[in-house]
Amino acid sequence: MRFLPTGARRLGLPRRAVSQILLTQLAIAAGVAVLATGLFLAPLSHQLDDQAMRRALAIAQSAAADPSLAADLLRSEPAPDSPVQAAAERVRRATGAEYVVVLDLRGIRRSHPSADRIGQPVSTDPSDVLAGHDVMEIDEGTLGRSARGKVPLVAADGEVVGAVSVGIAYDSVRDRLLAAIPGLLAYAGGALAAGALAAYLLSRRIHRQTRDLAFSDIAGLLAEREAMLHSIREGVIALDPDDRVRLVNDEAARLLGLPPDGAGTLAGRPLDEILGPGRTSDVLTGRVTGRDLLTVQGPRVLVANRRPTADGGAVATLRDRTEVERLGRELDSTKGLIDALRAQDHEHANRLHTLLGLLELGLHEEAVDFVNEVVGVHRTTAEQVTEKVHDPLLAALLVGKATVAAERGVTLRLAPAALLPDALVDPGGLVTILGNLVDNALDAAAGSAAPLVEVDIRAQGRTAVLRVRDSGPGIPAGRHEEIFTEGWSTKQPQAHRERGLGLALVRRLAERQGGSARAGAAEDGGAEFSVVLPEALR
Repeated sequence: MRFLPTGARRLGLPRRAVSQILLTQLAIAAGVAVLATGLFLAPLSHQLDDQAMRRALAIAQSAAADPSLAADLLRSEPAPDSPVQAAAERVRRATGAEYVVVLDLRGIRRSHPSADRIGQPVSTDPSDVLAGHDVMEIDEGTLGRSARGKVPLVAADGEVVGAVSVGIAYDSVRDRLLAAIPGLLAYAGGALAAGALAAYLLSRRIHRQTRDLAFSDIAGLLAEREAMLHSIREGVIALDPDDRVRLVNDEAARLLGLPPDGAGTLAGRPLDEILGPGRTSDVLTGRVTGRDLLTVQGPRVLVANRRPTADGGAVATLRDRTEVERLGRELDSTKGLIDALRAQDHEHANRLHTLLGLLELGLHEEAVDFVNEVVGVHRTTAEQVTEKVHDPLLAALLVGKATVAAERGVTLRLAPAALLPDALVDPGGLVTILGNLVDNALDAAAGSAAPLVEVDIRAQGRTAVLRVRDSGPGIPAGRHEEIFTEGWSTKQPQAHRERGLGLALVRRLAERQGGSARAGAAEDGGAEFSVVLPEALR
């Protein structure tokens, strides 16, 4: 996939990212080689100067250590054929120094490679060396620039009688420095070649990874990626091979209840630490596998899919199915009511025909008794519910469920001790919990020998306690906790929604209010579910 440039192209610079990176790396390698060469040559020049001065000083010290030189200086006059000149010249020739000059306390030369300068004062100030101090310096003299070493000349009695000055031509020092440069440049060239080869190999790898895109194309792709990830209405979470968060888009943060800037604050943290243990973490990290896996996170029902990436990580997508599940449950309730109404319509027609027959036969008292009996059954059911359950929403739910249960051949009744005042803090939440439990109980009890569902709901202080038991086959052994897991169900899935969410929602709603949901076996067989909701009543 190719992208057009987003801006004007600079003259003389390649547009491809790999070419720009290669040129940059070559420039850096060349700069480093030049800098390293310069940093090496600077101290090398200083070291060569120091070595030359120390060599000159050593020659001067060796010459001054000869006791005959001080004695000859004291008993002879400045002359080209003096013993001082002869001794100095021997030392000069033996050591290869440029000059060996012996001077007296007045600074008059007693020896010099040029005999005509014997008897003349030296060209530099000799006060330091005549004061008894060794001197090392690079200086300009009558023979040109040289590295010098000067030492005092001491007589047998310990008195300073003069000095010895030795010079080494500075051209020899510079020649040594210049001689070292070719070898140094060879090493620098080898390092530059190795750096260029490494830069080329790295650029080839980058070329494969970037697919020959320009920097402007890569920047455009990143901008488009950010805009796309944060604008789509589907949650996206990217994880590394260790299940640490790489990326969380805005929709995923919303669905999972994370802060809106989750991509910045959560990056690098393990997903289990962020979400806590549970099915959602298991699905997103791949511990539970499959397609379109259902999970409940907070009040939301989510559908998750996970796809591994080439580096061992994964990208997971999330879709919100809360509304679909709610509509599905409403559809189930509506379907049940429609079936009940259809059955009631059929039963109502039969009752009207019966009433009409009684009237045509002139059995008026029997007709009155028949009408009172039919009306009384429904009125009794409603009165029994409202006597024990004072909250209108819960009472209406139980009356409706009793009608549905009757049409399915199941007896739905309230426990004798059931009693709930009209003081619920969250009636809607309790309606959801009770509706799910009663629906499951009706499904379990239908078809049993004596179909029965009993609801016990009561208040204990400010705590609401709810129990629903049925006459069904009961819960399989060892699965009393597993049935609260999202997606677990013994029923066949329906076309419009997934199974295995009702009990998970019940427990989640109960725990959100600080309560609990438990499953167990009823005393006379079947299953019994109990929900405790602290602070549920005002």
